[in-house]
Amino acid sequence: MNYLGFTLRNNLFVAPMAGVTDRPFRQLCKKLGAGIAVSEMVTSNSLLYGSAKTRRRADHTGEVEPIVVQIAGADPELLAQAARYNVERGAQIVDINMGCPAKKVCNVMAGSALMQNEALVAKILEAVVAAIPDTPVTLKFRTGWNREHKNAPAIAHIAQESGVRAIAIHGRTRADQYTGHAEYDTIADVKTRVKIPVIANGDITTPEKAKFVLDYTQADGVMIGRAAQGRPWLFREISHFLQTGAVLPAPTFAEIHTILRAHLADLYAFYGEDTGVKIARKHISWYTKGIVGAARFRHAMNQLEDIRAQLDATDEFFLGQMAHNLPIYAEAA
Repeated sequence: MNYLGFTLRNNLFVAPMAGVTDRPFRQLCKKLGAGIAVSEMVTSNSLLYGSAKTRRRADHTGEVEPIVVQIAGADPELLAQAARYNVERGAQIVDINMGCPAKKVCNVMAGSALMQNEALVAKILEAVVAAIPDTPVTLKFRTGWNREHKNAPAIAHIAQESGVRAIAIHGRTRADQYTGHAEYDTIADVKTRVKIPVIANGDITTPEKAKFVLDYTQADGVMIGRAAQGRPWLFREISHFLQTGAVLPAPTFAEIHTILRAHLADLYAFYGEDTGVKIARKHISWYTKGIVGAARFRHAMNQLEDIRAQLDATDEFFLGQMAHNLPIYAEAA
């Protein structure tokens, strides 16, 4: 797929997720089949540029191109500054967040809250595009503010007119948060109204669902977020299904163990021991969700404080599963 001047292996996008899509996770998803991955959100507040958290979020060392950084905020000039800041540090595509429904973001009129103010949306997009004229700007947003105000078509038109090069739409309104089911009619409608690429997002959990959404919306790609937590091989499965129509067999315990071990090593190296162990807990929980005995394992895992103990417990759990030839994902653990 040619996307904004970059050649991607496919049209599968890793959605930006705060606290999840750090460099180790992005690299892993790309390795296992994703065509492109968007960084977790970086604030436009210049006071935070020097923080360790912001520096980590802007760290793309060794990452497969293109480097996509997502910025968030509500002030056009601050967002323009943030865009320039990230491009100077290697960003090759800058994405603007108007999709996050979190209260801490929306309470300051950022994220999906911005969809209420179309005039401000235009000012923000125009300011960012003007600030980085040689770097593609993209936009992620939702179908609307609430179900009575689905203004995604209007936002998409503003984006295209402002010089935004591609858009991604989550099939829920801001009021929906992550409840209910994503709807794709609005995304399909937007696709007929704009000439720039449209990426569909929301509830894409299986290869079959990915194909359905692509066919139904005629979108140029699909963006996958929560479904890839603990299942980064989902991109490989979707890619294979879209190419062949065949469903790949589920990964074995041995392969899951190998993938998780490599992911943990990257997390420890990226964050250091103290933070790395804490960050690793949620990933271990996601990798083991649904496996027999995982609930007890996760409870014990959350008490462990160092790398060695965490790795030993992980090895013991997976080797035990393999030794007893237990079925994968046999219970909603």
